[in-house]
Amino acid sequence: MDPAPAAGLVAGSHQRNELHVMHGHEEPKETNRNSNVKICRVCGDEIGAKGDGELFVACHECGFPVCRPCYEYERSDGSQSCPQCNTRYKRHKGCPRVEGDEDEGAEMDDFEDEFQIKSPRKIHSHHRFDLNSENGEQVVQQRRHNGSALSSFAGSVAGKDLEAEREMEGGMEWKDRIEKWKTRQEKKGMVNRDDGENDEENNDEDYMLMAEARQPLWRKVPISSSKINPYRIVIVLRLLILIFFFRFRLTTPANDAYALWLISVICEIWFALSWILDQFPKWFPINRQTYLDRLALRFDRDGEPSRLLPVDFFVSSVDPLKEPPIITANTVLSILSVDYPIDKVSCYVSDDGASMLLFDTLSETAEFARRWVPFCKKYNVEPRAPEFYFSQKIDYLKDKVQPTFVKERRAMKREYEEFKVRINALVAKAQKKPEEGWVMQDGTPWPGNNTRDHPGMIQVYLGSQGALDVEGNELPRLVYVSREKRPGYQHHKKAGAMNALVRVSAVLTNAPFLLNLDCDHYVNNSKAVREAMCFLMDPQLGKKLCYVQFPQRFDGIDRHDRYANRNVVFFDINMRGLDGIQGPVYVGTGCVFNRQALYGYDPPKSEKRPKMTCDCWPSWCCCSGRSRKAGAKKGGGLGLLGFRKGKKKGEGAMGVSKKGYRKRGFELEEIEEGLEGYEELEKSSLMSQKSFEKRFGQSPVFIASTLVEDGGGLPQGTNTAALVKEAIHVISCGYEEKTEWGKEIGWIYGSVTEDILTGFKMHCRGWKSVYCVPERPAFKGSAPINLSDRLHQVLRWALGSVEIFLSRHCPLWYGYGGNLKWLERLAYTNTIVYPFTSIPLLAYCTIPAVCLLTGKFIIPTLNNFASIWFIALFLSIIATGILELRWSGVSIQDWWRNEQFWVIGGVSAHLFAVFQGLLKVLAGVDTNFTVTSKAAEDSEFGDLYLFKWTTLLIPPTTLIILNMVGVVAGVSDAINNGYGSWGPLFGKLFFAFWVIVHLYPFLKGLMGRQNRTPTIVILWSILLASIFSLVWVRIDPFLPKQHGPILKPCGVEC
Repeated sequence: MDPAPAAGLVAGSHQRNELHVMHGHEEPKETNRNSNVKICRVCGDEIGAKGDGELFVACHECGFPVCRPCYEYERSDGSQSCPQCNTRYKRHKGCPRVEGDEDEGAEMDDFEDEFQIKSPRKIHSHHRFDLNSENGEQVVQQRRHNGSALSSFAGSVAGKDLEAEREMEGGMEWKDRIEKWKTRQEKKGMVNRDDGENDEENNDEDYMLMAEARQPLWRKVPISSSKINPYRIVIVLRLLILIFFFRFRLTTPANDAYALWLISVICEIWFALSWILDQFPKWFPINRQTYLDRLALRFDRDGEPSRLLPVDFFVSSVDPLKEPPIITANTVLSILSVDYPIDKVSCYVSDDGASMLLFDTLSETAEFARRWVPFCKKYNVEPRAPEFYFSQKIDYLKDKVQPTFVKERRAMKREYEEFKVRINALVAKAQKKPEEGWVMQDGTPWPGNNTRDHPGMIQVYLGSQGALDVEGNELPRLVYVSREKRPGYQHHKKAGAMNALVRVSAVLTNAPFLLNLDCDHYVNNSKAVREAMCFLMDPQLGKKLCYVQFPQRFDGIDRHDRYANRNVVFFDINMRGLDGIQGPVYVGTGCVFNRQALYGYDPPKSEKRPKMTCDCWPSWCCCSGRSRKAGAKKGGGLGLLGFRKGKKKGEGAMGVSKKGYRKRGFELEEIEEGLEGYEELEKSSLMSQKSFEKRFGQSPVFIASTLVEDGGGLPQGTNTAALVKEAIHVISCGYEEKTEWGKEIGWIYGSVTEDILTGFKMHCRGWKSVYCVPERPAFKGSAPINLSDRLHQVLRWALGSVEIFLSRHCPLWYGYGGNLKWLERLAYTNTIVYPFTSIPLLAYCTIPAVCLLTGKFIIPTLNNFASIWFIALFLSIIATGILELRWSGVSIQDWWRNEQFWVIGGVSAHLFAVFQGLLKVLAGVDTNFTVTSKAAEDSEFGDLYLFKWTTLLIPPTTLIILNMVGVVAGVSDAINNGYGSWGPLFGKLFFAFWVIVHLYPFLKGLMGRQNRTPTIVILWSILLASIFSLVWVRIDPFLPKQHGPILKPCGVEC
């Protein structure tokens, strides 16, 4: 792991040329070792210096700390290789020669440290580890990270006395390491033992392991044909029935209620189109299965350096008073303790509110992580978020065999409770801000006292120079980031914060993959990253993947899931259907990105095999096998570094091919010096440099990071102090001006649902995505379970969809001629069109009450033939739902809750989102529906009964009352008019009860546990319902109309 850039909080502004380092919160509170003293990992003694005063480095490949006596002993009596990377030791100046030094040549007579060979070492073919991809091709897996070459053992110890090697170190650990080394050597055919039958058995086992490692890392698990084929047949039949149904509806209008008939037909046509948009992207659902054991055999073998690629985690937070700091701390702790190589994990926390509360919380979290991380990895506990681990109601002793587990678990639980108390104290202190502003521990004013006008801030808590854990091991890097904010600049909310994290992480660690989580989503499965690597590190599929999306799962939801918070139908049906086309949509959290896809590059295109044509015809003949498009391709090829030439304006500027960055070779110094040394391409190179600056911004360090090979990492010899200054520069508020950030690069701006836009742009470029559903949920979060908060959340999502619909990125007209598949386009169209369904849905839910109050109906008298289409349509709807549940495994309760909330959200949140979006985009009026909270009850799922007044509650409440009044009026009218009026009444009652049943969860939430409802809701609802009732009384009263003259009593007794 690279050294941490700084020990204290670094704050600054690039525009004001300011950079301050504050040491008020220096994190290494306790260190078990002096970071300036290197300790030999073999004998434990201090590593001395050479004659020129520099630190002695035995291996220049990995820098594994070994003292000079151990180095000479290893060369004379040992394996002559580095214990970590298995690279053969070079002879240092003054060291005695050993057997094998003659092979290095005369130029290596006295090896000097200052002459480091930067060219890659030659690795013989029998040392490579060939892996078969899915299509049978053999791929050599050799990757670099941070300039450290990871290679196989290249030394030879033929003729050595293995018994002497066993006695080199008396401990059992050394013997085990030697045995593992001999096993690897035998596997490579470099050392042979004459062990008879045992030798054959070992070889068979090794061959089986190698064969297992060559197997694919994942496979598709198609849905059984006995389940999916009847489902597809019913969909086609339902489509045919709809055609005949609409033919009947259009040819038989209701003349006595023509307006109601016309409105109902328009609504039904819209519902049919919405069903098509939602249904056909589910035509090819698939499942996927990963093989973590094969991933470990291929990239993470015991006793060898891990070749898994690094991952940068992003956690976003805005206001710690609304997003509890203890939840954010649990998310960070679950990330730091994931089952992944420590030096390949970095966690970046974005504080978009510049809160000192979150800053102090991360300081406490970093200290607690020193004990929590080794505890999790020692006992392999799940989940690794302490709040949820200690609160789960299961047998925590299951599968635990260590006798010390119970004692250490009790101690850890006590320490976590003390940690919670400290966090609670910080929250209580942050409730009231001092008049002079917040002050850090060293007396320095907090730079973020003004949340709208503050410099950028970066603090690295953990890493190589940070605090080690209680066992003396390194911890993953933890970085606090708060981007600069100034008045007059557009900061683009969450999307802007995520793009700032992309740039900061590229400067400090530059991992090839990024995993973003909301602050309330913790890692529930410690192997989730490995699950994603099964796809992203696949030799064939990985190059074409832009991201791996995991489903969202939630804690703290009541058993009945009254408001469909789990969203099971979307995550277990729709997303699996999209996975069979071009990939699932990005849902904003729980997603592992390919960094190059976020940079706006195109995926690599597979070369098509040439057609089998004859070349015997002349070139001018139409039968010639030469392509007519060859000349066109010459004019529209790739420029330097892969920028496309000759692109149309409407297709988005600066489309970039991945072919360009596969051969990147520019270093940071070359970019800073104007790409000197390339005389023949000097002019083109300078033009490309300007193109890079126009695209990525004026940061040479960041541009250089985009040109690093696929393994990611930082260039060798980077200056950590310069990296911090550059990191402050890339999060300045004016950095993105006149660049492609938010337009073609990173998270896309223009909607509050930036996740839909970001994934849509990637799919338009031709990237694919994958839906990964491990057996144990990868991530879990919290969801608003009370009615008001749930509607407000749905309102935000629907508003973002309306904004996309009214923008240039609308899937109805954007990206044609690209690589977006048609079924994928239908799915994206459905995601931005669904809020507009609220208008016909509101009208359709009002029609039953109007029919009951007026005595009219939208359908004329049915004959036997017409009744068949209604019955067939009804049965096809039921059959589609049943067969969908059959292949997906979703319960009927989850499906029914989803149907109910589709109506509840459609007539409330979606309706308001349409009008709010139209006002915002067309008229420039930004309206917000505020939510005011009332007291909640202190019990399990108490928030379920928490009621918050919001305008969104008025339309569904009015619909319920209106339909109830209509039912009463219809039944009263039938009683009054006799037996003949009951027949037409049943159809009207059926539709009215359909509305009431779908709105029943809303009614239940409205009444609360003790049937308490705010007065204003009752007043508005009664007022609107009374207006409709009075109109009905004016049109058609209960009493039958009298015909003939009006008779009055004369007062005379006859």
